[in-house]
Amino acid sequence: MKKGIIVLIGIVCLACQKDSSVLTLQFELPKQIKEISGMVHMPQTKLIWALEDSGNKNVLLGLDANSGDIKKTCTIVNATNVDWEELTKDAQGNVYIGDFGNNRNTRRDLCIYKIGASQLDASFAKADYKISFSFPEQKEFPPKKTERLYDTEAFIEYQGYFYLFAKNRSKNFDGTSLVYKIRNAAGVQQAQLIGKIKTCDTYNSCQITGAALSPDESKVVLLCHDKVFLLAGFKGGTVLNGTKTLFELGHFSQKESIAFIDDNQILIADEAEKKGRSSMYLTSLRQLKTKP
Repeated sequence: MKKGIIVLIGIVCLACQKDSSVLTLQFELPKQIKEISGMVHMPQTKLIWALEDSGNKNVLLGLDANSGDIKKTCTIVNATNVDWEELTKDAQGNVYIGDFGNNRNTRRDLCIYKIGASQLDASFAKADYKISFSFPEQKEFPPKKTERLYDTEAFIEYQGYFYLFAKNRSKNFDGTSLVYKIRNAAGVQQAQLIGKIKTCDTYNSCQITGAALSPDESKVVLLCHDKVFLLAGFKGGTVLNGTKTLFELGHFSQKESIAFIDDNQILIADEAEKKGRSSMYLTSLRQLKTKP
């Protein structure tokens, strides 16, 4: 997501909130990483694979999980970074690039790329396959300002399906996020609308900017600029039929990336402010749940 008026308002009002009882600064990211918009943690290699959004190269960055240093780069030669907004993985360690950033709700070329786990060892790789999709509820490009519900910056892979949590950019924002389901299979698909999530009603604090599934597949975390929503207790092949809990981070920045280290610990990254550096933070579900 590009910085604009809404983000600037948040920076002016809230950038001074640097202390948080639940976030620990792990490290600052290298200067060349300005717009980290998605990441996954790979415990076997002790790397965090990350990507940047539109205007950046079609490259995945392998970061040292302890220092943030760039240890590997992997250029995806058969993919274009139109607006890469999210990175997720499946139980086998394959990763998926969500090229579905759609700030103006005008795109007709939304897609997901699969990168096989073994491909990440190479400096240049090809996506195993591409999933092109559309939202059947969207009839206009762009829709009316009150119906701009089709930007996306968050998804997970769960039991052979992707779950996409749309970012609401509508006028008269009310915290509604449409949730779509897509089969993890190559080809052209229409996303299936399976429900909605209501976050909260403050535009710049309640838009969903990232998602992650816990390794035991029992929990999903949804990231906002100063909040995390926990989905848990879901059954029956959908992530929407459990409980939803809100946790305040006590810290505002342009947070766009979230990843589980294990079933408790969570990494969160933000994009760099002007003349600043992107940062990586550590928290845990235990900390979030015990915060007064």
